Amino acid sequence: MSQVTTETVIECLKTIKGPDLEGDIVSLGLVSPIMIDGGKVIFTITVPSDQTEKLEPMRLAAQKAVTELDGVTSATVIFTAERAGGSAPSSQRPTASATPPPSAQRNPAARQANNSAPVPGIKSIVAVASGKGGVGKSTTSVNLAIALAKLGQKVGILDADIYGPSMPRLMGITDQPTVNGKILTPLEGHGVKVMSMGFLVEEDTPMIWRGPMVISALTQMLREVAWGDLDVLVVDMPPGTGDAQLTMSQNVPLAGAVIVSTPQDIALIDARKGLNMFRKVDVPILGIIENMSTFICPKCGERSEIFGHGGARDEAEKVGVPFLGEIPLHMDIRKNSDGGTPIAASEPDGPHAAAYASIAQSVIDSLQGAGFEGVAPSITFE
Repeated sequence: MSQVTTETVIECLKTIKGPDLEGDIVSLGLVSPIMIDGGKVIFTITVPSDQTEKLEPMRLAAQKAVTELDGVTSATVIFTAERAGGSAPSSQRPTASATPPPSAQRNPAARQANNSAPVPGIKSIVAVASGKGGVGKSTTSVNLAIALAKLGQKVGILDADIYGPSMPRLMGITDQPTVNGKILTPLEGHGVKVMSMGFLVEEDTPMIWRGPMVISALTQMLREVAWGDLDVLVVDMPPGTGDAQLTMSQNVPLAGAVIVSTPQDIALIDARKGLNMFRKVDVPILGIIENMSTFICPKCGERSEIFGHGGARDEAEKVGVPFLGEIPLHMDIRKNSDGGTPIAASEPDGPHAAAYASIAQSVIDSLQGAGFEGVAPSITFE
């Protein structure tokens, strides 16, 4: 099998007619820079936002043509939307706002009306989020998902952090997902189904993508994956309150959000922003977790509150949401995470696994108490 090159892919795409059926998608400038990783090819096609459904055959034709090239093992082709009429002049562009548009604010009926059709088989989708990076959100997501599975739930986890996917390392998975038609088959680890952009690109490959491309990739990983029957799909959200978070919050019928924070004030300020974002779009807050809560010296047993202690509990009480529990700053949690053997799976009878299990049970109780009829979006490559 020969090695595929960018030039080969471009020449292939010159055979695909553009939206006007006259020029090809390359000469019309619709194709993004092509990313090749071994035999995997990923690129986007820019089309008007109101024509994605009509032009779906064009995307499928491009994907099929590239897939059939010698040396290609898989091709991922994503539509990224272009606003009709081009960009507005700078004087007419909207200014930044801290609040979403009225349709995204506290109107459950409107939010439900904007949701896509359900993802068949998924009962509840739960976002694990933080307002900033570095608080251990992904480690918490993984151990929460495993703890839920150990409590008898059918669980999947979606790594929504396109720029910094960590699920392959955390879950110890090195395989690649297979494709059945245009549906990806998720990988599995520790009793949990997993999908991540990290399975499609090398670990050190930067994702130099703009917002619309990220949103399209998220849509694909959620909507064109054979998740099967799941009680809970845990979504490991990227840090912050940007495009990805707002898209997931508005376009995915989330059963609730879990906020992860460390105890110190600077982290809690950002956690509060994440919490308020979910409230603005009517996503229930299932609770707050205080991660890296305390440190116990493994040699002398002395307890140190490196990042403070109790800040997340106080914040939960202040804003009127449940406090789900504390997770310590411990070398075993870090070491097992780096090694792909999360502590909830590798030491299921230990105290750290017990802490995650307690949080998982609280999440289950909240979901059942809410009577959520879990609807999640159907999946189409757009």
